[in-house]
Amino acid sequence: MAGERCVLSVEALTAEAFAAFGDVIEAAAARATYAVNEGTAQRFHDLARVDTDAEGGRTLISIFRAQARSLPFAIRMLERHPLGSQAFIPLQGQRYLVVVAQTPEALPRVFLADAGQGINYHRGSWHHPLIALDSAGDFLVIDRGGPGHNCDEVSLSAPGWIEPLDVQPR
Repeated sequence: MAGERCVLSVEALTAEAFAAFGDVIEAAAARATYAVNEGTAQRFHDLARVDTDAEGGRTLISIFRAQARSLPFAIRMLERHPLGSQAFIPLQGQRYLVVVAQTPEALPRVFLADAGQGINYHRGSWHHPLIALDSAGDFLVIDRGGPGHNCDEVSLSAPGWIEPLDVQPR
């Protein structure tokens, strides 16, 4: 019905549910594990495909300091990076929301990322900028630097709303 508020459901972030948009970065997603450093550590190998070399790009490692957002929250825009992937890994283990869509016209999907889960958006995946929950925090970001236009933004014709969460950390 016209004028009704579109409330987006929140899903738990899993590798299977997120596969069309990117990779979930967590130990459980490792393709292989190895003992390293004389057996004092374990390597969870090959968790995401970093894709940054298009048109002369290079891989950047940065830290984003995100302010916590309050719910309800309106999703009014999406962005994508046509020349490279973009990964976010929480450094303090805080929860955050991941909003993605196949196209700007499609209904966005919302995932709750728990402590220990990072994400890597595939090149060209439509997503909302970082939405930290509970508290402010730092995120390690791995993305593309270099020549070329690498950020497209669109305003949505109608916002989708994320209501206060009933979902608890897993």
